[in-house]
Amino acid sequence: MNLLKVRNLCKTYGSGETAVRALKKVSFSVPKGEYVAIVGESGSGKSTLLNMIGALDIPTSGKVAIGGKDIFSMNDRELTIFRRRNIGFIFQAFHLVPELTVEQNIIFPVLLDYQKPDKKYLEELLTVLNLQERRNHLPSQLSGGQQQRVAIGRALITRPSLILADEPTGNLDTRNSSDVIALLKKASVQYEQTIIMITHSRSIAQTADRVLRVSDGVLTDLGRCRE
Repeated sequence: MNLLKVRNLCKTYGSGETAVRALKKVSFSVPKGEYVAIVGESGSGKSTLLNMIGALDIPTSGKVAIGGKDIFSMNDRELTIFRRRNIGFIFQAFHLVPELTVEQNIIFPVLLDYQKPDKKYLEELLTVLNLQERRNHLPSQLSGGQQQRVAIGRALITRPSLILADEPTGNLDTRNSSDVIALLKKASVQYEQTIIMITHSRSIAQTADRVLRVSDGVLTDLGRCRE
């Protein structure tokens, strides 16, 4: 079953002679639990595509359906709630709240939704992320790799069906990059998350189930990396 369906997605910035067509009739589908890498040069449109899928920006035309729901047919309130409960975001810059501890940062999205954290699942995540002994530390007391693991925990805590990762290893060294990718792959398998990740790294892209390339706003499916 396809969790994500993108159909004829277009995005144009500006108008007239200065108009920039960032996305040009992009269409693809992603089954539940698949781990997809999106590659492309800077300015190719891949970040724009990720922002559209995550409803952080609005397309000029086209549709994005997640779990069978057309996300751009929702009003602002409905979309905010849907995004909070169904999409997890992992950014290159971590975006942790500096005044909150590791544990508080991870459960923050749950509290925003006026829900109580699942303590058993929280402990499981802290174990998987190897953050048990750092749970009361502030972001400033963590390494870059540890901060990104907190960001992954924050993305997983609501059990979203879709995780969007924008260059999640961009600020990390080789060892920490490998750890982060291993955690994402584990989430895909163990928690049946569907993961879409932007990366500039060919070697990291090869760890995905399938690779998509965006070039000048046009998407090409490069196929599966492994069986």
